[in-house]
Amino acid sequence: MVMAKEPAQPSTMASSQPQATTDTSSRSFLQISIVMSCLCAGTFVAALDATIVTTSLPSIAGHFHSASGYTWIGSAYILANTASVPSWGKLSDIWGRKPLLLCGNAIFFAGSLICSVANTMALFLFGRVMQGLGAAALMTLVNICVCDLFSLRDRGLYFGLLSVDWALASGIVPITGLAFLLLWLALELDNPHTPIWDGLKAVDWIGSLFVIGSSIMLLLALDFGGVTHPWDSATVICLIVFSIVVLSLFVLNEWKLAKYPVIPLILFQHRSGIAAFVVCFCHGFIFMGEAYYLPLYFQAVLGATPIMSGVYLLAFVIACTFSGAFTGLFIQKTGQYIPPMWLGLGLLTLGAGLLINLEATANWGKIIGFQIISGLGIGMNFEGPLLALQAIVGVKNTATATATIGFVRTMSTAISVVIGGVVFQNQMVKEGPNLVQSLGSELASRFGGANVTANIQLIGTLPADQREVVRQAVFGSLRTTWIMVCSSLLPHG
Repeated sequence: MVMAKEPAQPSTMASSQPQATTDTSSRSFLQISIVMSCLCAGTFVAALDATIVTTSLPSIAGHFHSASGYTWIGSAYILANTASVPSWGKLSDIWGRKPLLLCGNAIFFAGSLICSVANTMALFLFGRVMQGLGAAALMTLVNICVCDLFSLRDRGLYFGLLSVDWALASGIVPITGLAFLLLWLALELDNPHTPIWDGLKAVDWIGSLFVIGSSIMLLLALDFGGVTHPWDSATVICLIVFSIVVLSLFVLNEWKLAKYPVIPLILFQHRSGIAAFVVCFCHGFIFMGEAYYLPLYFQAVLGATPIMSGVYLLAFVIACTFSGAFTGLFIQKTGQYIPPMWLGLGLLTLGAGLLINLEATANWGKIIGFQIISGLGIGMNFEGPLLALQAIVGVKNTATATATIGFVRTMSTAISVVIGGVVFQNQMVKEGPNLVQSLGSELASRFGGANVTANIQLIGTLPADQREVVRQAVFGSLRTTWIMVCSSLLPHG
């Protein structure tokens, strides 16, 4: 399929209308470079979570002596991120992209500051919630800004450039303040001068509350199930049931009641659009499943330090980044986004399946090769689903479509982290008898269930025979987690 270049549309100040795509030819190379540098700086601070924080999770959980911290540090961020993504897109239609980008950057900065000074797990998790809210704004609105600034065919190239942030974020310290300054000074977009009261009336408050409530209840149910509460407990069942009820109310509100729906149902009228959402969901599920649990494999099974764990992950990150950049260039040159999507899905399927064949010892050929294959597949599908959806819905719904596909992607990453944590912890519980037999009940209790993620550094201090027992238990549990990650590819079968 070849994408036709969209004509530029006149800008409008109506609160419910998207901003128009600007003609790229009216800008010089220097102007485009400055604008993209600003947007990349905004994306960079949010990308840090998937590259730096994930490799440090075992150490953070151990620092706070929290057995459940490994999962909740990620879940707190992703819950806030997922629930708020649709609202950021609609709010930017009302008050403009730049003010909301600056607001999101400030929220992320505040959350990072809270995390840096936190002396309790509760305060640290509050900071993670703030980071999740800010990152949702940055990732969503940067993509929307690219849509506003460039034609449909050219967007692939600039989305590919944003992928390079993932490589840079793996080894450079946060630059949140610099990102805020660049966005403030250099990003020039037409902003609707909507009065505050008129803007507030245009927000789909009921729909926003419904989608936030349904998302949080579903993710909490998945997180509690089989770990904190049995799957057949009243708590888990009620959370799932009420999540479905609230989701139904959300659909009814968007269909019949909302004047400016936060997620218009028109986005789901075409089979190609639904396919784009399915691909996006599976892509996000596998991407976060690997980025989140590969560092645990490196540290708990191979005995790597957090720093070396980040180094070991570079093969995955770099492959993902450069395949994303190459895919963007390919789309910009040819206008075709379907071939990279199919090739990416094939590599993604192969790479995710090969992870099951990892060993409990350091086989570097497999470790690097499997990450490269999977990373190449993941990088090829960052832009394709979004561009496919935008080609279907047209300019009018570009911002909403971008926010919605961002919501689907973040929801899939949230489900991946939560279900992966449940599968891993339940499998470690099954390893309990073997651990007790080899370590004794007192020591084994420190590695059972979720406790192992808070005691990874303790593994290296054990005698060789006991250390091997624990590592084999973690390795077996992670192998089950890889199988769970691969299960998301079943819809493509």
